[in-house]
Amino acid sequence: MSDDTEVAAEALRRAFLEGMSRAAASVSVVTTDGPAGRAGVTVSAMTSISADGPQPTMLTCLNATSSALPLVLENGCFCINVLRTGQTDVSDVFSSRLPAPGGDKFNAVETETLVTGAPRIRDALVSFDCRLISAELIGTHHICIGAVAAVVTAQTGDPLLYGMRRYLRTEDH
Repeated sequence: MSDDTEVAAEALRRAFLEGMSRAAASVSVVTTDGPAGRAGVTVSAMTSISADGPQPTMLTCLNATSSALPLVLENGCFCINVLRTGQTDVSDVFSSRLPAPGGDKFNAVETETLVTGAPRIRDALVSFDCRLISAELIGTHHICIGAVAAVVTAQTGDPLLYGMRRYLRTEDH
């Protein structure tokens, strides 16, 4: 690459990161458990794909360097736990911004299992228990697609949001 091409690529990267910081997203913790072991990681990249077909489908993006990724791939399951306001500490523990209590991130939450065996965070706003049906490496992240096997929704609460490089709250308009 020429110096001009590298400078342009870095400028585009910085502009992209700055632009994405303005796209507020819900904060989720993706968890897994099975033969490979238990793991969890905080993500903002998750969305539904479709409610139609044999089962609803969702996707989440996990960094290729995440310690949770190989476990998700081997266990073949994951649970997307959408956090609610007041759970910034949970997000910070699973993103390793805060130390894990007793050295285990799961000490920061109460969990239960649904269909796949992936841990569901009991206080989450909503949890989507998924069987992994596809994973593809794109750039620095794996796009993990799951077939939803179960959903648990809280009766009350608002989603924890992240944007402008900080946690946000929903606001009635």
